[in-house]
Amino acid sequence: MSGVDEILNALPLDQLASNLASDPQSIAQAAQVALPAILGGLQANAQDPAGANSLLDALTQHSPDLLDGGVDLAAVDASDGERAAAHIFGSNQDQVIQQLGNTGVSSVLLKKLIPILVPIVLSYVMKKLSQQAGGSAGSGGASDITFPGETPAAGGGAAPAGGNDVLGGLLGQVLSGALGGGGSSAGGAGAAGNIIGDLLGGLLGGGRR
Repeated sequence: MSGVDEILNALPLDQLASNLASDPQSIAQAAQVALPAILGGLQANAQDPAGANSLLDALTQHSPDLLDGGVDLAAVDASDGERAAAHIFGSNQDQVIQQLGNTGVSSVLLKKLIPILVPIVLSYVMKKLSQQAGGSAGSGGASDITFPGETPAAGGGAAPAGGNDVLGGLLGQVLSGALGGGGSSAGGAGAAGNIIGDLLGGLLGGGRR
């Protein structure tokens, strides 16, 4: 199952529909096009070292437990999501929403939904990154790898040389996996691949620096 599907399954569609004056089916359709765009934007930004470092720093602000048992919207900060979306898409944000609207989904709904989805996506990525780091850091676990601006936890030992480079590499793996293998047009990744490659093209990565 791709990350898009995992996140979709955790969304409280009825509650989102009520909050956004929409219906669950429209929310699901909007999320199906918005989530690949958000993940694709993160992936494009993370290909630049400065963008990856900035994203790793942002991830520390989000709980990896948000999706456990389904998303609690009360724990989602849409204002934070609005700021983060502006960083992810940069000056191309309006163009991204306009292009996503060409799928038949309301651009007005997308503009309301994306700030809610972004913190959820960041929490999902943080959870997967923590799991990957824990499995790749040796006997010390994830505590042996530090995020930008952090110091190693007490008793956890010093971070390995190039630890943030390792974490940046894991971040790329997580984002690629979340999109079903990096946007392949085959299998379950087809929709994500079409949205990122065909629909949005070079618009992603606008927040890289």
